[in-house]
Amino acid sequence: MSEAALELRGVGRTFVQGDRKLEVLKDVSLTLRPGEMVALVGPSGSGKSTLLYIAGLLERPDRGDILIGGQPCDVRNDARRTALRGKHLGFVYQFHHLLPEFSALENVILPQLVAGRSRKQARDRANELLVHLGLAERLGHRPARLSGGEQQRVAIARALANQPAVLLADEPTGNLDHDTAEEVFEQLQALVRGQGLAGLIATHNMALAGRMDRILRMQDGHLIEG
Repeated sequence: MSEAALELRGVGRTFVQGDRKLEVLKDVSLTLRPGEMVALVGPSGSGKSTLLYIAGLLERPDRGDILIGGQPCDVRNDARRTALRGKHLGFVYQFHHLLPEFSALENVILPQLVAGRSRKQARDRANELLVHLGLAERLGHRPARLSGGEQQRVAIARALANQPAVLLADEPTGNLDHDTAEEVFEQLQALVRGQGLAGLIATHNMALAGRMDRILRMQDGHLIEG
C-alpha cells in the first residue's frame, strides 16, 4: 500500500463564543492516499470547512497531528506551514477568488513565480493545464469575461499549477448550474486520477459524492465513513 499523501491524527478544534465553547472537531483522524478522491459531506455548520482549512494548513488545530507524505508538520510555525502549503497542497474554493486584473493564463502563472519557477516554466505549465481544461481560446481573458464554469476551471488549474500532492476543494461546483457542475467535476476527477493526487472534496451534491472512492461524513464533530 502506498504511503499516505495526507494524514490527520486526533485533530480537535474548539471555538469560544462568549461563555460558550463549541467543539467543532472531536479527535478527527483521516488518511488520504495518492490517486484517491474522497467526498466530505455533512450539513452546513458541521465542520467541513474547518476540517479542510486545517488539513490545508490554513488554520491550526487545538490538538492533534498533521502529516504530509508521512512527515509531521509543525502546525505552530506559521512560516513552515506556509512553505508546506505552497509546495504540497492545492486549494479550490466555491468562489474562484481569481485576481480580476490578470488574465486566465496570468492567474495560473503567478503562484508558480512565487514558488520560484522561471517565467517560461510557469507559462508552459499554465498553458498545459488550461488547454487540458478546454480553455485554449480563453487564455488571454480576464475573469470578468469568463463564464462561471470557466472561472472555476481556471481556479482548478491555479490550484494544480505547482504540482501539489493533495488537492482540497470546498464546494467547488456549488456555485454552478447542474450541467456545468457535471462538466467541471469530470475534469477535476480526471486531473486527480491522471496526476496521482489525493483529493478531498467537500460537497452537498450527493450524486457527485457517490462517484468518488469514499464518502466521509461530518456528524457532531466526528468523521464517519459511509
